[in-house]
Amino acid sequence: MTVAPDQTPAPVADPLDWLEQACADRRRQGLHRVLRVRRAGDTGLDLASNDYLGLARHPHVVAAGVAALRAYGAGATGSRLVTGTTAVHDELETALAAFLGLPAALIFSSGYLANVGVVTALAGDDCLVVSDAANHASLIDACRLARSRTVVVRSGDVAAVSEALASRTEQRAVVVTDAVYSTTGALAPLRALHAVVRQHGAVLVVDEAHGLGVVGADGRGGCAQEGILGAPDVVVTATLSKALGSQGGVVLGSHLLREHLVDTARSFVFDTGLAPAAAAAALAALRLVTPARVDALRRNARALARGLGVAVSDSAVLPIVVGDPARASRARDLAAAEGVHVGCFRPPAVPVGGSCLRVTARADLSQVDVASATTTLLRSLAALD
Repeated sequence: MTVAPDQTPAPVADPLDWLEQACADRRRQGLHRVLRVRRAGDTGLDLASNDYLGLARHPHVVAAGVAALRAYGAGATGSRLVTGTTAVHDELETALAAFLGLPAALIFSSGYLANVGVVTALAGDDCLVVSDAANHASLIDACRLARSRTVVVRSGDVAAVSEALASRTEQRAVVVTDAVYSTTGALAPLRALHAVVRQHGAVLVVDEAHGLGVVGADGRGGCAQEGILGAPDVVVTATLSKALGSQGGVVLGSHLLREHLVDTARSFVFDTGLAPAAAAAALAALRLVTPARVDALRRNARALARGLGVAVSDSAVLPIVVGDPARASRARDLAAAEGVHVGCFRPPAVPVGGSCLRVTARADLSQVDVASATTTLLRSLAALD
């Protein structure tokens, strides 16, 4: 058998040269994004992060993370099913379940993966998934990965959810929603959604990412406030990276649900476990979630809303709609130049024409902080005219 000599492939055009034009298009549309490096010791007033209760730097939280780092090392060293489950993970799951008054919890390495894991594990070929149009990207991607027929309904449209469930041909159905919409700060109509889900024999999955530690007198979230927490047809997800100031995600529900996820949730089975230091920090933060701290957060959120002339809600998220993405970016930069840092949300995080400054309140803001931030933001917005 004769073997042809090796031949050098002929040069071809760069198959990724289209990226240059795509990047130029985003710049022209005001949608180009830049990573902004945050350094230790940076000064300025933070109204951009999700550290709602001001616990990320709390001495007890930091000390717990450091102790776990020394005890277990830098990482979990493997998946949760191999070497990645430590005593800290077990203790955190027990504490989170007890805090919400639910039977069981399962920790994932991020809130994103918790949402992907639970939706894909509960859905499938013979399941309809109904998703709120304003859901976080993690829920949107979970729906795409679920291999189920998915119906997207207008945000907060309970009647549309009911219609989708009533007309389904699939044996099972899952409705997914944020408890607090991450860009508007509005609360989803959870009680009405649950009534519809109950009527049609479906399951309601609620992401409490922006509700845990924020909504309700004791910070137990939107489901608790609306009286549906603990219902057998309600599954709760949350993140440990917002009000708890750490990192990671969690799914909470029945012991049977937890067992199902351990067996079938691919984003749990095939992912390295959450670093023990992050789990320990979240556990320490959870113990610091008190009604007084939650009340301080909501008091500051109301004060900021009044000063900025935006709607008051029960959440910590305050959007200031600017409309044009370039103008929103400019307002953010003007505020940052004066030491006030806020988020800037542009498509696809918000609809076209809905670019906004996203201001987040914190429990540890002083009255001086609130007044200073309000003055700076109003001045930055006025400078756009």
